[in-house]
Order: sequence, then C-alpha cells, then structure tokens
Amino acid sequence: MQKLKTKPNLILRVLALALIGITLIATNTFQNKKEDRSKEASIPKLLDRNEAIQYGNEWTDVQNLYAGQLKKIHADVNVEKAQLTLAQLFIKEARVTGEHGHYYPAALQMLNNILESEDVKNDLRFIALSTKAGVQLSLHEFQDALETGQEAVALNPYNAQILGVLVDAHVELGDYEKAIEIADQMMKIRPDIRSYSRVSYLREIHGDIEGSLEAMSLAVKAGLPGKEETAWAALTLGELYLTYDDPTVAKKVFESILEVRPNYPFAIAGIADVYKMNGDLEKAEAYYMEAISAIPEVGFYISLAEIYEQQLRHEEKSELIQEILVMLEDDVVNGHNMNLEYADLYLTLLDDPDTAWKYANEEYQKRPANIDVNRMLARITAESQEFNATKKYLAAATRTNSKHPELADLRSSL
Repeated sequence: MQKLKTKPNLILRVLALALIGITLIATNTFQNKKEDRSKEASIPKLLDRNEAIQYGNEWTDVQNLYAGQLKKIHADVNVEKAQLTLAQLFIKEARVTGEHGHYYPAALQMLNNILESEDVKNDLRFIALSTKAGVQLSLHEFQDALETGQEAVALNPYNAQILGVLVDAHVELGDYEKAIEIADQMMKIRPDIRSYSRVSYLREIHGDIEGSLEAMSLAVKAGLPGKEETAWAALTLGELYLTYDDPTVAKKVFESILEVRPNYPFAIAGIADVYKMNGDLEKAEAYYMEAISAIPEVGFYISLAEIYEQQLRHEEKSELIQEILVMLEDDVVNGHNMNLEYADLYLTLLDDPDTAWKYANEEYQKRPANIDVNRMLARITAESQEFNATKKYLAAATRTNSKHPELADLRSSL
C-alpha cells in the first residue's frame, strides 16, 4: 500500500517537470521570436521605390538582396558582411530614390555596428571605414570624411576607392594641391570611371574646361551602360556642357541617358535645366514636375520655384518654398549639412542676404579655402553692396583659375 501511495506523487513530479520543460521551451521560443523581432526592428527598412524608377529587374534584385542579408543577420551568419552589404545597398538607394534622410543614417548605423565590433578583421574594417567616409562626404561633413578616410588608408594605401574619397575630401576642404597628388596615385592604380571623374573635376576647378569634358567623357565610356554610376557620370558630363554654355550638346547627353535608363529623374531635370536656360519656362516646368513625381530631390523643387518667381506666380512660389524648407530641415535633422543650400535659397528666392550670409559664413568657418564657399560669399556681399568683402572672397574663389560663369558676373559688379 505504501508503494501505491508514492506513485501519484511521482507522477505529479514527472508532470511538474514536464510542465516546467514545456514552459521553458515556450519561454525560449517566445524569447527567440522576441529577439528576432528586435533584430528586425533594429535593421533600417527598405523603402518602396516609385514605380517610375524601378528599372525592370533592378528593383526586384534590390529587394532580394535586402531580404537575403536580413536572413543572414537573423541566423547570425556572417553578420558583419551582411551589414556591410546593407550599408552599400542603402547608399545606392539614397542616390536612386532621393531619400537621403532615411538611407544615409541607415548606412551609418550598419557601418558603425561593424566598426564597433572588437573582433572584426582588418580587411572588413577597411571596407567599412572607406564606405563610411563616402557617406560622410554625401552628408557634407568633409573633415569627418577626411579623418575616417585617413584611418582607412592606414590599413590599405593602395586601394583606388579610398584614394577617391580622399581626393573628394581634400577638394571640398580646399586643399587642391593634395587632391591632385592623390588623384595621380589613383589613376596609376586604376584608371576607371571613378578616377576619370575626379580628374575631370580637378581640371574644371583649375579652368581646363576642355580637359574636364574629355576626362568625364572617358569616365562615361569606362562605365557599364544602364548602371546608376554610369548615368551619374553622364549626367555630370551634361551639366558641364550646360554650365559652360553649350545647352544643345547638354540636352543630347541627357537624352542619351534616358535611352538606356528610362525615367532617370536627374536626366529629366537636366533637360528641364536646358529649357529653362533657353527661356522655355513652360516646357521646363513640365520636365521638373516629371522629375519631382519620381523622387523628392530638393534641387528640383528649388529650380521649379525659380520658374514661379520669373513668372510672378508668387503664391505658388511661397507654397513651394515652405515645402523646400521642410525638406531641408529633414535633411539637417538626419545629419546632412545643408549650409550652402540654405544660403542659396535665402539669397536667390527669399531676397534675404543677411540670413544667406549666416549660413554661408558658418560653412566658411569649416572650410575657408574652398572656392565654391568663397564664390557664394562673394555673391552675397555683392548683393549687399559690400564690395570690399566681395573683392576678398572673389580673390579666393578665383585662385585656381576657375572659369565658372558666376565669377565673370561678380567681376563685372565691382
């Protein structure tokens, strides 16, 4: 009888242990699901592309790549490499979609995760640093980009990509001699779309417009047809022709981009710029509206507002400027330095040189040797009729023998 009394207790203990086991399994399952959701929540979202810029299979490929990296991170497989791939994907999407305020912070988040890891290998650290420096350039934080780039080049001084980043950083900080020196190294290592583009920009800065056009044409030829980076190089080529007074050729270049990359909004806006330069404001407006319908690029809105100003459409201009200010503020909140964009807006469209001066001078404190910053300050002081200051900034803006058309206008104002 005694044995019979112990069996129910044994059964209860077994049942209790089983229940504890089930509870632990359920708890672990819930915890794992919670961790998976936490991981997913910590990974920035891939925003849907406007249908006009999905470009056939390209958008499908982007979505599949994103989903694949998400899966690796959830499975804890090659997490750092997956984060790097996502960062590079976010950078490209920022350029394609114009959603800078979302994608650049997203890229930095992934890159900082990699760089904060104690056991990340040097080759991956180098790529992460190089990519981060590129993002900092896009955010107009040029000193930060230079410092990050120098950290990367200490790991690998013979990589063309990081040398390109250093060229850009030195250009923006106004150290053009150093930029030329590094661009020469870059060309020796890898003469491709990236190196030809840098050579083109440096030639333009130094007044060699014919040489600049030649180098940018080589950049376009070095790129793969239909790719975003090739379209960007061709866009820059078209803008060069437009800036230096050849709108006919510029329009042909923009149209050629659309033949291989239909609906490319920057090329559409480039055609709008041509019509605007030629005084056909009705066609220019139609093309700007088409570009705006594809992506929220603030430059398109500013150009459209300039048309409204020329046509004395004051109410529409005022409404559009409010949208522009919201867009600029969103960029600033998300880490994008927009000082020169603000300065140009207040000078050109809001007739407020004092506020324009505030923004331009803030940028001048960061990079006083840059010729574009000095050109902006020369424009502002000329508008305010502070001609002694204009002479000072104009001298700095022309020290590289730049042939930018605004410089001739500024000289004639003195």
